[in-house]
Amino acid sequence: MRLMLALLAAALWPALAAADVQSLSSLNWTLRNANRSIVIPAKVPSQAHLDLLEAGVITEPLLGINDFTQRWVVNDNWTYTADLTPLIQNPSADARMLLVFYGIDTIANITVAGHPVAWVSNQFQQYVYDVTDFIVAPVQNDTNVTVALESAYLYGLNVTSRPDAEISPTGDFEYAGIRQYIRKTQSDFGWDWGPAFVPSGIFKPAYLVTLTPDTNYAPSCNDTETTPAPASHPLLASGGSVFIEESSLEISKIGQTPFSAPNQTADWLVNVTLGVRSVTGSDFPTLTVAIPELNLSSGSLAVVSIPVGTNTTAFVAANFTIPDGVPERWFPHNLGTPQLYNFTITLALSNASAVSFTTRSGFRTVQLVQTPYSDEEIAVRGITPGDQWHFEVNGRAFYTLGTNIIPFDPFYARMTSAQVRWVLESAVKSGQNMLRVWGGGIYQPSDELTGGYDFYSACDELGIFAWSELIFSDALYPINDWLLASIDPEVRQNVRRINRHPSNAQWAGGNEIEGIVIGINQTLANGTHYLDEFQTLFGEFLHDIVSEEESSVAYTDCSTTSGVLSLDPYEIRYDNKTAGFIYGNGERYNYDASQAFNYSTYPLSRFMNEFGFHSLPSFYSWEEVLESPDDFSFNSTVVASRDHHPPAGSLAFPNPNAPQGQAQMTTAVELWLPTPNTSDSNQTFAQWCWSTQVFQSLNMVSEIAFYRRGAGRGENNLGALVWQLNDIWQGASWSAIEYSGRWKVLQYGMASIFQPVVVYPFWTPENETLEVLVTSDRWDAVNGTAQLTWYDWSGKELNSTVTPFSVPSLNNTVILEAQGLDNILPASKDATDVWLLLNLTAEVGNRTVTHEQYFTPVSLATANLVDPAINVATGPNLTFTLSVQGGVAPFTWLDHPAGTVGFFADNTTGLPLNGFFLVPGIVRTVQFILNPLLSKISDPDPAEFVVRSLWNNTHL
Repeated sequence: MRLMLALLAAALWPALAAADVQSLSSLNWTLRNANRSIVIPAKVPSQAHLDLLEAGVITEPLLGINDFTQRWVVNDNWTYTADLTPLIQNPSADARMLLVFYGIDTIANITVAGHPVAWVSNQFQQYVYDVTDFIVAPVQNDTNVTVALESAYLYGLNVTSRPDAEISPTGDFEYAGIRQYIRKTQSDFGWDWGPAFVPSGIFKPAYLVTLTPDTNYAPSCNDTETTPAPASHPLLASGGSVFIEESSLEISKIGQTPFSAPNQTADWLVNVTLGVRSVTGSDFPTLTVAIPELNLSSGSLAVVSIPVGTNTTAFVAANFTIPDGVPERWFPHNLGTPQLYNFTITLALSNASAVSFTTRSGFRTVQLVQTPYSDEEIAVRGITPGDQWHFEVNGRAFYTLGTNIIPFDPFYARMTSAQVRWVLESAVKSGQNMLRVWGGGIYQPSDELTGGYDFYSACDELGIFAWSELIFSDALYPINDWLLASIDPEVRQNVRRINRHPSNAQWAGGNEIEGIVIGINQTLANGTHYLDEFQTLFGEFLHDIVSEEESSVAYTDCSTTSGVLSLDPYEIRYDNKTAGFIYGNGERYNYDASQAFNYSTYPLSRFMNEFGFHSLPSFYSWEEVLESPDDFSFNSTVVASRDHHPPAGSLAFPNPNAPQGQAQMTTAVELWLPTPNTSDSNQTFAQWCWSTQVFQSLNMVSEIAFYRRGAGRGENNLGALVWQLNDIWQGASWSAIEYSGRWKVLQYGMASIFQPVVVYPFWTPENETLEVLVTSDRWDAVNGTAQLTWYDWSGKELNSTVTPFSVPSLNNTVILEAQGLDNILPASKDATDVWLLLNLTAEVGNRTVTHEQYFTPVSLATANLVDPAINVATGPNLTFTLSVQGGVAPFTWLDHPAGTVGFFADNTTGLPLNGFFLVPGIVRTVQFILNPLLSKISDPDPAEFVVRSLWNNTHL
């Protein structure tokens, strides 16, 4: 990541220099610890661990048990220092120099030229300081900029040792009981899917911006010779006499509010807000907004006067309207085209030069519908009474399919746009239309120049919604004036920044806290105190800030919520419920694997925003971090130490609760799949890792199918977000994509069950009932045919039926209902000897879609599998043709070599395909689609690809 940013800075350096914006990445930095026993070269942006790694002081933090052995780094204080001289050569007498930090992690004293500048304590804020007077009058010829970071852990211990400190009565992770007082990525202190490195550093880009008064130029609309071309970013437009500190572009409908349905025929309202610092005042500045592709311009719009000032931010705002039918609308990729436009924004001062930049955005409305269902809908549609809870895009309800994302790496500063984009592209390839940005991580960035990597702009381009959250998670947060004063600018800055992104779907106040505080209120004698604090912070303070900064998306108090009693005024429902009614949204975590496919344990919810089961990463991922051959076993000390579920709740190492998590995965595999056991220990370990993934996928696909079925039932479920998409390291987690970018079985499973039209067998063993449904998330009715074919495990076809179907919009159709195995199974066949292949073909729009699913009437652990004798023939461009000479190969799986990133696609449809049932006489050809930016091997040897199936759990 730091190399990429250095290259980026180098590529932009002429532009940066010309614009009086200079990157601090160009300076020679040093890093030292508190007693100066370590003094090494460093970089910005970076974090202490990364510089220690590059200097050879430590090994890769993710290696082995380094999350334990490198705790000494957390306990030290680290100081970054660089000589500013190269950036401050011969400034003019009237110049002002602004020091700009887009992110400091987290507790730090900043000094310039020996002068104290600021003490900061919020990782999520950007900081700007006029340091001119310090630079021109250095203390003892000091020309350095210094950022002295205090250990966040030690700081937390100090704060919580105060007699007035309120300690949350909830459980916690590794560095327990302190994170509520520190505005820092909450999972830095540990979580049940990742390590606790508690990093520190100047983790985002930083700049020195020099402003010089310019009173000789008066811009006019016709002055095209002297007006510079628009910059590609507000930062790059800065310079001259103006620094654009913040920019907000929000597009909504006239009259739109977060608590009412937007009028879809109303004109569009384009609102631009800029936060600026200027060395030249202007009594009559103007803003102009142009959209070149539409040949539209707002003309000069008068804004409030801009004072001379570089120590505070002046905000100017203007808006104009565009007729509804002029722009094309932005849609998520599976429902339309994610149309984007270039917006050129120009700020002209009445007596100085103009600054102009171009940014991208789109026209869409997105509404989170939370009002009660009407009596008519309840009577006519059979809806269970209660409140709605679903999203509408451009006035139409849609089924939300997606996952949750966590931080991409324990060390933010080394992430690249290429790595993040691969995760986002993987989501799109698997049919997802929404990602929930989990509230225990970080506000995801919009671009590389200020955020280090790009997230939201990629979501805009790829057409995937991002459910955004404020960074509060799984704890009760104390209320005090000091903390609120820090949170206020944090939230405002991030909401303003993200406003321009059509991919942003809503703001949630935090993760899972509403349910926690309801439980505390019901169980603790002083529970009302915590409920009151929650109401103050999430029901009022944060709600009001978000509402003041945007009007185009909803605010909810929490990710998982019971919904609202009222949207205007905003009143959280809490536990004010009527029995039998359905409210809010839901989540499910059930680690009793015997209940994995018991539909009675699945919530009847309007929307499922979290549900998951954990698995191990592949053998290839373990090769990246395990250092001894003895470590390559399911319950080895190192492997188990990287299972943080349930969390330790302390710094105990290895996690004393890991055996519970390991046992849950073990039991799941033993119940539902052949138990891995071969004479080759490495193969056995590889099959164990893979089998946990197979179970995870089976479980999640079952739940997704159930929730999608709910769109046509009383719960009217319109959303399923799996926990979780990405990984933060190589260890046990709920992810669908491993840390390296390798797809797990679940990722392919979602690519199948997230198809627009799917067929699924709902089997209830208690009463031996089989119900086969076709479900569609299309806005129009869908017609097609479904074929159900029974086979035995030798691959012999026993019988087959074809059924035509028609599915209404966002609904499902039953194509088979049967009860009793005697009526379901082929004649004279035992349940352990047969299985059912389900296929459908449907016309969706102007294309034909297909889907395939499988039903086994007994657990695959007891099925009478037959040696499949899989044959693999390699072809050009990494194509592989698979066939069997023996029996059926359930979950036939191809692994790509270490050092490669990509996915397998069906050679005919181009859709992701892996982990399928390979049947005698049915040949499958797949192609490995290599990601050349992330793969260390550009031309992998086909011989290095590995094929496996469940047969290999017990056979070499």
